[in-house]
Amino acid sequence: MTDNSKESAMKITEAWKLACEVQRRAHAPYSKFYVGAALKIKESEDFILGCNVENASYGATVCAERTAFQVAVAKHGKISPEYLVLVTNSDPAVPPCALCLQIFAEFCDKDFLVYIGNTSGVQKTTKFGDLLKSPFGPSDLK
Repeated sequence: MTDNSKESAMKITEAWKLACEVQRRAHAPYSKFYVGAALKIKESEDFILGCNVENASYGATVCAERTAFQVAVAKHGKISPEYLVLVTNSDPAVPPCALCLQIFAEFCDKDFLVYIGNTSGVQKTTKFGDLLKSPFGPSDLK
């Protein structure tokens, strides 16, 4: 393992730990489905965290992944996402929902990495383009 790959693995582990931590803060009294996300953007060494926040009016619920992207934009403006670590309380861990994938389409290229895991660890690494084959994105509006 090269120094770069060791460093990268350490950063993914750090992001996973942060996603686990923020997952514990999720507000999920209805579904009991607790999710945490740690988004790495190229503009910062820090991770942008998000957790799901449910609402009695279900349509007002916001997923962890969308929260992380919204906070990143609020904090940095234009962003260049590098990767996202997602932690669910399910076994096996599950990928982002279609609405979150649509948010990815706004900001990410098809090679954007998504690390999918739960509190036991990262179980799968995939690319955004493999999760959403035909995204509707900004270029479709031209």
